[in-house]
Amino acid sequence: MLRYALRRLLAAIPLLLIVLTLTFVLVETAPGDPADLLIGDRPVSPEVRARIAAAYGFDRPAPERYVRWLSAFALRGEWGWSVARGRPVRGAIAAALPATLLLSGTALLLQCVLGVGWGALMARARGGRADRWAGLLAALLYALPAFWVGMMAILALAVKLPLFPASSMHSVGADAWPAWRRALDLAHHLALPAAVLGVSSAAGMARFVRAGLLGTVGEAFVRAARARGISGGRLFGVHALRGALVPIVNLAGLSLPALVSGSLAVEFVFAWPGMGRLFYDALVARDTAVVLALTALTAALVIAGSLLADLAMAALDPRVRLGRPGGTPA
Repeated sequence: MLRYALRRLLAAIPLLLIVLTLTFVLVETAPGDPADLLIGDRPVSPEVRARIAAAYGFDRPAPERYVRWLSAFALRGEWGWSVARGRPVRGAIAAALPATLLLSGTALLLQCVLGVGWGALMARARGGRADRWAGLLAALLYALPAFWVGMMAILALAVKLPLFPASSMHSVGADAWPAWRRALDLAHHLALPAAVLGVSSAAGMARFVRAGLLGTVGEAFVRAARARGISGGRLFGVHALRGALVPIVNLAGLSLPALVSGSLAVEFVFAWPGMGRLFYDALVARDTAVVLALTALTAALVIAGSLLADLAMAALDPRVRLGRPGGTPA
């Protein structure tokens, strides 16, 4: 298994380089000049503009700037300088990461709990009215764009019925409050965006859980458990669900990048100061170092999530053999 993991990681290096190169090309070919975006509407002389461009390296050829950033990133662990925020990229990401971990972690927990329960309900009521209505609701929520669901949630639960705040992480003046009151205020602001992000994802997971449970219910070990007189609830919740965990683990592994990179749509709608909002601001400002660092981080997490999902599948199902003929493809 260790050899399989190392082989997967080594094979991912060229893929990561391709993703970073394509990202750099797309950012560089976007309209606008980074120096002009940095200067803004202030009138400056051509000499001052040239000095600003030289100070940030904008006067160098694009391939040279890319190779310089890549070598500093890979060899020295330096992520570059954020032009838009006037600070190192590492500091900008470190400032946005806790907010995204809180939002995405809460949403991921809600996704797993609600998705498994939702899918089990549909599987137990297979063909019945509850299965049809729950399946229709899951398909509807999964198909709706997250930003639209977020705006409708704000309209319904923050404007028409003011139960939750519409944006931000804290109320105005919360810095002067006691710690317990700040924690409650944070939970109050977190509830709506986490629910929007978690419920939309749970709708997709529920359909996978339903399919997995219905496929497992006919297995020999489930029939043997039913023959021993095990009740329907325990049969689904323990025996059948354990056999259906493989697609759930796969989905959870692929959700790992979102846990750190954040949801751009939800963070933007709710003005949540996380990684998704940082990525959007960097794209608008053509802050290439931030865009490249976030792309590298997200791509690495996609690779890690896929690898962890494969390893967890092998641990849950002994029939899955990694890196061997007839096993899971490497």
